[in-house]
Amino acid sequence: MPRLIDVDELADYLRLKKQTIYNWLHQRKISGIKVGGVWRFDRKEVDAWLKSKRRLLKTGDK
Repeated sequence: MPRLIDVDELADYLRLKKQTIYNWLHQRKISGIKVGGVWRFDRKEVDAWLKSKRRLLKTGDK
């Protein structure tokens, strides 16, 4: 499984629309890097981000 994924792959992975990913980038809710003009995301960082969000939800924080 590739470590870097593009917007399409991330949207599929998170089951979101691509526009949501772009909105999150603009709002700095998620980080990525541009490689050759294409946004790329580190799958391990995405997984860690998801785990941190899950912990916040479990403790009742926002």
